[in-house]
Amino acid sequence: METVTAQQKITLAFINDKSPILDGICQDLVASGTEVLFRSESIEDGLSQLFSLNELPYVCIIDLDFYDKNVLTQLQELRTKYPTIKLIAHSDIDDEKVGKAILNIGFSSYLLVGSDTMDFKKLIFNA
Repeated sequence: METVTAQQKITLAFINDKSPILDGICQDLVASGTEVLFRSESIEDGLSQLFSLNELPYVCIIDLDFYDKNVLTQLQELRTKYPTIKLIAHSDIDDEKVGKAILNIGFSSYLLVGSDTMDFKKLIFNA
């Protein structure tokens, strides 16, 4: 398992649909020295923002909206275009089938709503 060293700059991107839960986690991560490169409200907008960056984020945290029928296709596109970004999914759906689908796309982790900042830090800093 690769561990992030103190000298490595940790950069994040958030793709979420106005989630107050992730807003708080984002604020906590910024307070601990993590740099947030952008926040977007949709995967489509996130893809556009990623394209415009000179340097990609180390981690992209995505709050999954499974009510959008195209979400798995969009996630696959994100993974295909940006295979080096560590993807962490965040969702309120506790379903083994969904978790397996996300991991098969190439997500490194899947956190349920209710996970706290420490849970996110463990995943981000212990790649």
